[in-house]
Formats: sequence, C-alpha cells, structure tokens
Amino acid sequence: MTTTLVSAPVRARWLAVSSLALGTFTLVTSEMLPVGLLTSIAADLGVSAGTAGLTMSAPGLVAAVSAPVLAVATRRLDRRTVLLGLMALLAVANLAGALAPSYPLMLAARVITGVSIGGFWAFAAGLGTRLAPERHVGRATSIILSGVSVASVLGVPAATFVSSFAGWRTAFAAMGVLALALLALLAATVPPLPGEARGARAGRVSGPLKVALVLTVLIVSGHFAAYTYVRPFLEEVAYAGPALVSTALLVYGAAGVLGNFAAGARAARNPQPVLITLAALMALATAALPLIGLPLPALVVWGLGYGGVGVTLQLWIMREGGGELGTALFVAAFNASIALGSFAGGRIVDGVSISAVMGVAAALSVLAAAVAGRWGRSRTTGS
Repeated sequence: MTTTLVSAPVRARWLAVSSLALGTFTLVTSEMLPVGLLTSIAADLGVSAGTAGLTMSAPGLVAAVSAPVLAVATRRLDRRTVLLGLMALLAVANLAGALAPSYPLMLAARVITGVSIGGFWAFAAGLGTRLAPERHVGRATSIILSGVSVASVLGVPAATFVSSFAGWRTAFAAMGVLALALLALLAATVPPLPGEARGARAGRVSGPLKVALVLTVLIVSGHFAAYTYVRPFLEEVAYAGPALVSTALLVYGAAGVLGNFAAGARAARNPQPVLITLAALMALATAALPLIGLPLPALVVWGLGYGGVGVTLQLWIMREGGGELGTALFVAAFNASIALGSFAGGRIVDGVSISAVMGVAAALSVLAAAVAGRWGRSRTTGS
C-alpha cells in the first residue's frame, strides 16, 4: 500500500513529462509543416516556391527572438500558465493558417507560430529537473526534448501524407486540433511550476556552450537550406510523382527515427565524435542527391545523419549547463538557423538552381564536422 501511495505522484510527474514531449513534438511539427506542402502552398496562394519558403523562415526567425525574450520577461511567472498560453497561441496560429485566403495572412499566422515555438521550447526543455527525481533528471529531459527530434523526422512525412488525400489546409487544421487537444492534456497533467525567485542567479555562456551554438548554426542552417525545398527537388530533378514523394519522405523519416535513437545512445558519453559522424553522413547524402537517379538511398543516409543531430546537440548543451539562459540561446540558435537556411535556400533556388542548395548543405556539413573535430574534443570530454 505504501508503494502505491508513493508511486502515484511519481506516475503523475512522468505523465507531465510525456505531455511536454507531445507538446514539443506538436510545436516543431507545426513549424516544419511547409516543407512537405511547399508546392501546394505556392500554387494555391499564387507565389513562387522561394517566396513560399518564407513560411519556414518567418516562424524560425520569430522563435529565435522570442525564446530569450520570453525567458527573461516571464522568468517569475508560473511555467504551467505560460506553457498553456503558448499552446493556445499555437492552436490559433495553425487554424488561421488553414483558413488564410492570401499569402500575407498566411505569413502573419506563421509569425504567431514562431512566438509559440520559441517560448514553449525554451521553458519545456528545462523542466525535467523539476518534474523528475534527481536520479532521473537526464532521462526526463531526454524524453521532453525527444519531441523536437522526432518531429524533425516524422512531422513532414505525416503532413505530406495528410495533404496528399485532403490538401495542405487540412494538414494545418489537423495540427490546430492537435494543439487544442494538447492544451487540455497539459492543463490536466502539468502541476503548478512557480517561476524563478527574485535574485536567482542566471546561467552563463561558457566557451563549450559557444562551440555547441556554432555547430547548431552550421548544421541546422545547411540542412534547412536544402530540406525546405526537398519536395520541389524530388519533383523537378528526380521527376518523382506524388506517390514517390510521399514514400521518399516516409523513408527519410523512418531513417531519421533510427538515427535519433542510435545517436542518443552514444552521444550521452561523448557527443563530439557522434556529431562528426552525423555531419559526414549529411554531407555525403546531400552531395550525392543531384548526381544519382534514385533518391531513396541518399535520403536514407540523410535521415540517419540529421535524425541524430537534434539529440546530440541537446546532450552537448545539457552537459555544458547554462540554466534557462543556455537553453533559450540554444533554441534561439536552432530556430534562427532554420530561418537563415530556408531563406538562403529560397534565394539559391530562385537565383541559381534547385540542385545548388544540395551543394550548400554538403559544404556546411563538412565545415561543421571540421569545427567539431578541431574544437569539440577537449570541450566535451574534459581533457
């Protein structure tokens, strides 16, 4: 009987952890919705593929700003209240995007999405220390942040699958409904979480943390320069029809899930060699894609590589500490890189060619591997 009385509150806390993981999954999936829907959005709203890519750039840029701003501005507010407000905001943004009659209104909805993403991710990532027993803090944090990694590799294929049957607006509407369901789940499972007390010490930006942030910018911006336009690439260069596009993105997603868990198991001890390997896989895949007729093998390699990047960088950041400020800066760097990559990719697509973005992604991945090899060893092993 004693065990039951003790374990019930513990189970409730783990349910809150799981709810936050679903929340981060919903937010990041919402952020990346345009990737698999870009061609349809561009045609329906009467803009080019490069211009439609701004629906990826805008929320990433706004999230990059909102993460540190909200971390400071709301640091004394109850985290539960803030998270509920941000999830409600996401529901409104997705439903507005589904109904947007014009491109400017669609872009406005995506700006609102960015506010929700930056704030929710920055706060949720650090709540493992408050929801789990001390010996399980690492596990709880990994579960919460796994929503980011899994969304990166499953969100786009799922949205593409839905849109292939019911259109891109249905995919946005579905994410709006999911956000409303998550709002209710968070309200039921997350306990009150008071903000920081006055005089609490803020985190610091150490040298190792700076290295992790640089690697985040290089890898993520290179990835999204190419991945934002992967559907037009498959259609125009690989001559893939809707069925093959959906299959290709699902294969990429499955490989990404495998890469996520394989990298996480190894990066916990030392993320530096893992990150070098992942960057090399991404460089190999993106360089090969314009050269081969069948895209599936290269997409498998790409998925394996990028699927592990999120969890590896997250473990690197957690090892270096920095408190909520360090987490907020990581979120800011990640989302700014999404904006930078998708924006630069759009300019390259419109000004050079859609194949050229693959070369850019390969070059930045090689550079990231070099940076991790040069400055990462002593930083992450303590030698």
